[in-house]
Amino acid sequence: MTIRPRTVAPRAVAPRAVALRAALRALGGCQLASLRSLVTSVRGVAAAGALTLLPVGLGLPLMAPAARLVRRGADRERAALARWTGHATAAPEPLPDTGLVALLGAPGFRRELAWSWLSPWAGGMLVAVPPTLVGYGLSGALVQPFVWRLLGPGNWYAFVPVDSTANAVAAAVLGLGFAAAGVWLAPGVLERYGTWTARLLDGPDRDRLERRIDQLTDSRSVVLDTQAAELRRIERDLHDGAQARLVALGLTLDRAEHLLDEDPATARRLLGEVRATSERALQELRDLVHGVLPPVLADRGLADAVRSLALDSFLDVGVDAALPGRLPAPVEAAAYFAVAELLANAAKHSGGSRVDVELRCADGLLRVTVRDDGRGGADPGRGSGLAGVRRRLAAFDGTLALDSPPGGPTTVILELPCASSSPKTSSSSATASPAP
Repeated sequence: MTIRPRTVAPRAVAPRAVALRAALRALGGCQLASLRSLVTSVRGVAAAGALTLLPVGLGLPLMAPAARLVRRGADRERAALARWTGHATAAPEPLPDTGLVALLGAPGFRRELAWSWLSPWAGGMLVAVPPTLVGYGLSGALVQPFVWRLLGPGNWYAFVPVDSTANAVAAAVLGLGFAAAGVWLAPGVLERYGTWTARLLDGPDRDRLERRIDQLTDSRSVVLDTQAAELRRIERDLHDGAQARLVALGLTLDRAEHLLDEDPATARRLLGEVRATSERALQELRDLVHGVLPPVLADRGLADAVRSLALDSFLDVGVDAALPGRLPAPVEAAAYFAVAELLANAAKHSGGSRVDVELRCADGLLRVTVRDDGRGGADPGRGSGLAGVRRRLAAFDGTLALDSPPGGPTTVILELPCASSSPKTSSSSATASPAP
């Protein structure tokens, strides 16, 4: 008799348990947002100090570092908003480096300056409410019933005088109510905080529309320039590589044909050279095609293509992919080359040994999170790697959020529409090629 192992069906998670996990996660997001608000207030005070010292000339050398300090804080807030609330804000324009007047006149800097002043007082106080309720509630539930005798007369918890066992139990019940209220309020508070902060960083609707028009104009120009440069590169590689070898192959075959009857040994050697030349030409064509669209990406999709990048990297790269299926080819290509650039940056600059890549597709967006354990301090203003990734994503109406504090870790969140074209993108942006 054959005994078959019994299969146990996975137990379904109750909707209440899912809601409770989401609420607790939102509570953690509120706590982190309130702590970030304290750091934001320091950045705002530093920028205000530099502005205050401008009339006496002492603020001139301080203004640019203060602006970069505020920009780093705003970039971290954008990354946190995308991670905790799903609000993806548009990538800001680079800070001008042509002088104080240009810096003070930059709309992006003015928005981030206003955010650094207003967010700690409005948003910071808002997200502090749920953690405060939970902390105060737990103190009533876990502390008052055991220490009320030690505190003596005049001990109150909220509006309950804790001077007896019955009142201590009432304080504990009231504390549990406060804690439950804090957990229940956390998701809504975090959502409103994300909406308010995203609107503050993005500016009024008119400003967002003007920036959107400018971004589309710039991205269209970048796409056209990139396509032209890529065509020139392919033409040059074909002319200097495969075409030259094919011409040499034809000349060698012609010589071998003439020597076939007179000198068979030399003809045989020439035919061997033809075989070697044809193999090199074929390899060059494969390399050229790989640079335009890797075969593993075309055959197996984005997840396996990123795993192939992980295998080729000398860093320890972990890939966690949960995609519903194949995405449009231009979207997969854009995400693939962006991840390739980020892995190359991590290998060259981070100083770490581990990179984690996460691929998710939800609500019509492909979200790619790349996190390394390096020393941090990445700045899109230095070098062309992150700037090239940002330009590539802009052509698809995508965004890049960077969180890279000094000391690490560095987290980059990329978001792309899961469709190759959306109401906000034109069809001309549907071609993806390696970043120049």
